[in-house]
Amino acid sequence: MNTDRLSEISATEAIELFKSRELSPLELMTRIIEQSSHTEPHINAYCDQYFETALTQARQAEKRYLSDSHTPSLLDGIPMAVKDDTSISGKRTTTGSLLNRNHIDQHTNPSIERLTDAGAIIHARTTCPEFCWAWVCYSKLYGVTRNPWNTDYSCGGSSGGSAASLAAGSTVIATGTDSAGSIRQPAAMCGVVGFKPPFGRNPQDAESSFDMYNHIGPMARSVDDCALMQNIMSGYHALDHTTLPRKLILPRQHDSLQGLKIAWSMDLDHYPVSDDVRYQTLETIDALKEGGAIVDEIRTPWADEAVELAGYYGDHIHSPAFEQAIANHPDEVCDYTRYFAKQNKSVTSAMLQRSINASGKIWRDQFGPIMEQYDAFICPTTSVQEVPAEMKPWEQIAVNGQPENIQNTVLTILFNMFSRCPVLAVPSGLTATGMPTGVQIIGRPYDDAIVFRIGSNLESIRPWKRTASAL
Repeated sequence: MNTDRLSEISATEAIELFKSRELSPLELMTRIIEQSSHTEPHINAYCDQYFETALTQARQAEKRYLSDSHTPSLLDGIPMAVKDDTSISGKRTTTGSLLNRNHIDQHTNPSIERLTDAGAIIHARTTCPEFCWAWVCYSKLYGVTRNPWNTDYSCGGSSGGSAASLAAGSTVIATGTDSAGSIRQPAAMCGVVGFKPPFGRNPQDAESSFDMYNHIGPMARSVDDCALMQNIMSGYHALDHTTLPRKLILPRQHDSLQGLKIAWSMDLDHYPVSDDVRYQTLETIDALKEGGAIVDEIRTPWADEAVELAGYYGDHIHSPAFEQAIANHPDEVCDYTRYFAKQNKSVTSAMLQRSINASGKIWRDQFGPIMEQYDAFICPTTSVQEVPAEMKPWEQIAVNGQPENIQNTVLTILFNMFSRCPVLAVPSGLTATGMPTGVQIIGRPYDDAIVFRIGSNLESIRPWKRTASAL
């Protein structure tokens, strides 16, 4: 087949071509590695590469497909990139920090293990900011990761390398983690799809499994690929006490939007939203109506307080680790880690308690009743897309000409507070400068299927370009 388009092929399409022997896993892996040789000097999405091992595994997969007795596993031979905060046995995991540059894991994250057991081939690890704590993606250890759509701009954080490699065509599928929006914000910045599953859906490492804000999830260039990965990752795992007892299998074919009731907000009554994001969000709302959904704009004046309180959770529980890193390795931590450490230290245990108490009340009195009336809720994922690649967190960015803190341009953390809600981030269009925009689709607690149903329909009504055109 024409190898030029292999850099934007979906996993589902590749599997069918493997089965028909029109494409081999070795051909695909070779093309992905060749693509990365062109893109990596510009975007720097990989922090570690396992190309020789990946090519060996691809040859083995090729032999299996050529065997008449082979029954392929769901991802057999598919190239996959894994974020550098997720353990892989025998490989280093650094969370983007010089402090961990020699750390080698002795076990594999259970969700990653499920993907590799299903045949996915890990060919690279992807970059993240130090300790996964910034909305941009650079560190002392790995340098700057840039957006394939325009390398002046950021790919987002903290799963920035995964999103950038998908947009650049240097992987087919990828993984990310999300405790405040770290899957969804990079997905929006890079024009790809990312899923924050509800808490307990996908098994985690022991160190992360009890953190109700934190989730591991799939990232891809299509909704269907995300669903394919999610079906593999999800389900009870004996080593993660928080995993749900029953496995949910998402359908691969979806009903129309006809009759669905969807609520939406442009800004959650809290965030400034750029004109470009506003325009593409309205286009998305029109597409939902075109598909037959009943769509109502609602007010969320309570979200202003909820967003502030949601941030207290992660700030407080991670504050000791930041302080220890700075005290023990003052010359090795990134400058923004010092900035965040000061911010985190200001959050007291009383503030954390207020956050926990308020989250239940806000759900009971405000957002819960909304979700009882509607099948889903939609809002932008980010409010501005042109974020400088090396932007410091204390610098301000212009939104419609007004200065704003970058933390006030990412509309995601509210749905980590309501962590049992599934959230699918999908592209919504392009800005006037050619940068992707995105919306996030929020479902009722544990109703994963509805967000994929809506996302799949949007993908059909408003198909989006799968890879960046700038590289």
